[in-house]
Amino acid sequence: MNLILLGAPGAGKGTQAEVISEKLGIPQISTGNILREAVKNGTPSGLKAKGYMESGALVPDEVVIGILKDRIAEGDCKKGFILDGFPRTVPQAVALENMGIGIDKVISIDVPDEKIQARLSGRRVCESCGASYHIEYKPTQTEGKCDKCGGNAVLRADDAPETVIERLKTYHDKTAPLIDFYAGKGKLVRIDGQEEVKDTSKLVLDAVSS
Repeated sequence: MNLILLGAPGAGKGTQAEVISEKLGIPQISTGNILREAVKNGTPSGLKAKGYMESGALVPDEVVIGILKDRIAEGDCKKGFILDGFPRTVPQAVALENMGIGIDKVISIDVPDEKIQARLSGRRVCESCGASYHIEYKPTQTEGKCDKCGGNAVLRADDAPETVIERLKTYHDKTAPLIDFYAGKGKLVRIDGQEEVKDTSKLVLDAVSS
């Protein structure tokens, strides 16, 4: 099954992608991670992306989707995949379709903005492996240290309160229109993000299997 997770920054997409990945045995694909991996490995698409990234420019959609297509062609994606953080705009969703990447279901996790702001101020992300934690909902076993690799779990600059307000504005302007786009194709399932992660996970897994 090929899935997309939608939701504002801090809605819990990454956490729920991990839950689905474990349950269905399909990989979670984060575009940020695969871009960095492609650059590190020196693939043709990665070399293209590197030029844009080094100049501080946004990597064009066709380059990102080319890298995504390479990743999806790998053996672990035979049974499906979960896209986390892509597409971010309707043109990206259209480009995804035009490159023949089929999506079976899109799950949107809805959380009010004020809850998002409270959540993100407590989020901590590992500097080394990117694992995500929360000081209240999903604390690390050792304060400030990643459970998976022992790296430093820190408050990211883009989770600072003033940055979060700007990120939410961008989400509503650019990414939220994807909800109507996929609803129009009959692929969208909306769920309300719950206070407890496990309660959201139950709703997400129900949505996947329905």
